[in-house]
Amino acid sequence: MRNKDIIEAIEKAKHVVVISHVNPDADSLSSASAVYTYMLKLHKKVSFFCASKHIDENLKFLPWLDKIKNSFPKDADLAISLDCGSYSRLGVELDIDLINIDHHQSNDNYGKYNVVDADAISTTQVLYDFFKANEIDINHKMATALYAGLIDDSSNFLSHKTDHRVFEMAKDLCHLGADSKSCNLFVSQHMSLSAYRIKGAMMLDMQLYNDGKIAVLHVDQKMMQKYGAKANDCEAALEEALHLPTVKVAILLRENKNLTLKASLRSDMSIDVNGIARHFGGGGHPHAAGFTLPDNDMQKATQEIITLLKESI
Repeated sequence: MRNKDIIEAIEKAKHVVVISHVNPDADSLSSASAVYTYMLKLHKKVSFFCASKHIDENLKFLPWLDKIKNSFPKDADLAISLDCGSYSRLGVELDIDLINIDHHQSNDNYGKYNVVDADAISTTQVLYDFFKANEIDINHKMATALYAGLIDDSSNFLSHKTDHRVFEMAKDLCHLGADSKSCNLFVSQHMSLSAYRIKGAMMLDMQLYNDGKIAVLHVDQKMMQKYGAKANDCEAALEEALHLPTVKVAILLRENKNLTLKASLRSDMSIDVNGIARHFGGGGHPHAAGFTLPDNDMQKATQEIITLLKESI
């Protein structure tokens, strides 16, 4: 898809809606924040939509997050989705044109217009490259948002995908006025009391399989309620399980309120967990992927996933 076509679609639109995916993370919200600012610079009527009601308190320092609404405007004529690896992640059915901006390998180009780069470390990097290619000025608010998504999806520049392009982008955004201190503080350092407590409980109950190569973490609704935790509070334990020297793959099975199971997979890149996720109807990246199962039988799910992983290992 030519950038010219996308620019023309934006110019013609009368009411643009930027979409952050359900259960939004920093990359999705940051990308949407940057695009929202861009629309304001164009003097466009713009709305910020997210189907999920809960937004991580740590991320509310990002520009325009106070504008997020859970209802989709009826008069919108163009939507821009950010970091939505599949159409279902939008959380809404659309009957208007859609610009799909993303970096997930599993993205099937579901938009009328698609800007998808699976080699990018974050959707904010895809967006940054788009802005640069089209000579779109990045102001300090856009720079802050883009930087926040970059450090989150790069795990503070520790990701295997971190390269010279990532550092060049970070340097440029700082020159453009990014509030790097706030990004580092709120995205990387602040953690709620509930997140601390549930992380400790998850680590205590962690199970190891296949000579310590597979780490499995289970979280049910009773556990979530005990610690007052939210979905995002479980991510730290999942990521840190990979710090164990023998672990190749970390698995989190979290029970949802509707008694389905959310499975999140992380790997050290020796195993393609995106392939495992696709087997169950999900997707993501080779090193980070996920899917949802229709029932909450954790032991059954654990055994099915481990069986597939043992074949890969």
